Amino acid sequence: MSAELPATQMLINGQWVDSIEGEWIAVENPAIKQAFARVPRARAEDVNRAVTAAKQAFRSWSRMAAGDRGKVLFRIADAMEADKEQLARFISTENGNALRTQSRGEAGMAVEVFRYVAGLSREIKGNTMVLNPDNLDYTRREPYGVVGAIVPWNAPLLLAALKIAPALMTGNTLVLKASEEAPLAVLHMAKLCAQHLPDGVLNVLTGYGTECGAALAEHPDVPKISFTGSTAVGRSILAAASSRIAAVSLELGGKSAQIVFPDVDHGFVSDGVITAMRFSRQGQSCTAGSRLFVHESIADAFLETLTGKLKAMRVGDPLDEQTDSGSLVNAKQFRRVCEYVGEAIDRKPSALLMGGLPPASGPLSQGYFFEPTVFFNLPDDVRMTREEVFGPVLSVSTWKTEDEVIERANASQYGLAAFVWSRAGAPALRVAHSLDVGWVMVNQGGGQALGHSYGGMKQSGAGREFSLEGILESYTDVKQVSVSLGDHGFARN
Repeated sequence: MSAELPATQMLINGQWVDSIEGEWIAVENPAIKQAFARVPRARAEDVNRAVTAAKQAFRSWSRMAAGDRGKVLFRIADAMEADKEQLARFISTENGNALRTQSRGEAGMAVEVFRYVAGLSREIKGNTMVLNPDNLDYTRREPYGVVGAIVPWNAPLLLAALKIAPALMTGNTLVLKASEEAPLAVLHMAKLCAQHLPDGVLNVLTGYGTECGAALAEHPDVPKISFTGSTAVGRSILAAASSRIAAVSLELGGKSAQIVFPDVDHGFVSDGVITAMRFSRQGQSCTAGSRLFVHESIADAFLETLTGKLKAMRVGDPLDEQTDSGSLVNAKQFRRVCEYVGEAIDRKPSALLMGGLPPASGPLSQGYFFEPTVFFNLPDDVRMTREEVFGPVLSVSTWKTEDEVIERANASQYGLAAFVWSRAGAPALRVAHSLDVGWVMVNQGGGQALGHSYGGMKQSGAGREFSLEGILESYTDVKQVSVSLGDHGFARN
């Protein structure tokens, strides 16, 4: 690796440091396929150094009044607010998301995460129980200690904020592994956090999953792991943590269904379907509604409207203010999406309604760009119809009855999200209540809101984020205290 690339260090115990081995990882700008920065390549020794610092800091941080911890988070939110544009530009440069449609919104949402969580700091409450008139029985919500957190590259800043703010507010300290594909926005946020936190409360590492993430999941002094990423990696995290009985929360992959009823307004719902499919994030979202079920009576007309809108989307330079959709994150993901699309075209060429394999020449070939792609009525055994592609690829099919579409939507190993579109309330709610997923949006395609209880079922994970209930379940453990009120022979004054 060229030593001329600008270097950004890791945060351990309040200090910005290289890895112990002195190795580096190049960070690529996917829109131009060129490395532009480097970060340390952390290994097990670096993880141990960070965990030791976090364990030491926990003693005093956990004893700080919860309201005072909340005040610290408010100050961090203010610092992030002042630096939102820089944070957004880091995101767009390292993971290819469009600045106008995605990265600015992500940076703003990360700020609001800190503010929301800070405001909940006085809500760490247990319960009292009247079990016996001679006893006082109550529960306490207590922090785990050192939390290990691992985040992916597709929404790096927001997902890191969703680990950092709740873990610290509840009295834990944190060791967070940023994605090696998109570490710079997270490291910049860590810099802003560190200006307001005691040393060791927050530690941020950069490294590969097999070398750094695995060491964090396996560390004996990390009683809690919070992971967001693929289902395959989530299984390995769960196995590593279960071997030492550590607590785990997982937000994993998805293959989300969108169900369109025949009574909808085509213009409004086609816009919503595009949003729900996360086309402006190149489909690189675990909640992407990539399985679209349209009622057979409106399929032709609806798809004409939908594809017309998609063809008008501008794909290109993520930092260009005119760009609607940027690039895929790296060569590996680019090849993966090409494989899925190529296989589907080979199986049924006539199913391709628009898009397809990317051009081999021209401006879009200079980066990992992939135009919106839509298939109609692919055979059920084509992998694209079942597996998470994580690209701007939509598979559309038709349905006739509610029972049929519910059964098909639920015929998936995943259970993260779903979207239902109908003017009639009762059918929409019947379907929403019948879907085996953790999060259903009705007549809206946007993302999660603070206060939602967000998380998956089946192979899409365990645990919840975005809500007070989710924070308390994820970052505190319950202690039962039972006190006898009898005098037990003690002399009374």
